[in-house]
Amino acid sequence: MVDGESRLRVLRREKSSLMPRRGGRARPVPGLALTMAVKRGPGQVTVSVAGEIDIATVTQLEQQLSALAAAGDPLVADLTQVSFIDAAGLRVLGRVAEQAAARGVTLHVVCGQDHILRLFRLTGLDQRLALAPTLGEALRSLAPVAKRRSQSRPNTGRTSGTKPYPLP
Repeated sequence: MVDGESRLRVLRREKSSLMPRRGGRARPVPGLALTMAVKRGPGQVTVSVAGEIDIATVTQLEQQLSALAAAGDPLVADLTQVSFIDAAGLRVLGRVAEQAAARGVTLHVVCGQDHILRLFRLTGLDQRLALAPTLGEALRSLAPVAKRRSQSRPNTGRTSGTKPYPLP
């Protein structure tokens, strides 16, 4: 039990949810640090996720995303600050996308890191979810079709009473 005892000592010594990384930068401790910031914009909600999405943090992610998807606004999950995601996290994103689709809205996932994008491709989720390399691109894809049409046609002075909707 020497290994078990030394492991316990290491776990007790670390009081912060951040561990030092080579180069002096801190990184989240697996399973301990997952932060989410919600920002409501015109016609969409963006959730910026940071840390590691694993079996220990996936419930927190699912509760937040499911609640936002239930509201009926298009949802953007920005994963640019996520350093790790496991199968449980991928499953939650697929489930939330289905919940959003049942309400007639979409889930867009911002995934600019190659190692995480590779997981979406390996699992086939890249075919089921709307992926974007940047937040700006995800937000542009949510722009209402009516607004794009009005920009391409001359202004007639009329206003449309239609509600914005996401692109297919």
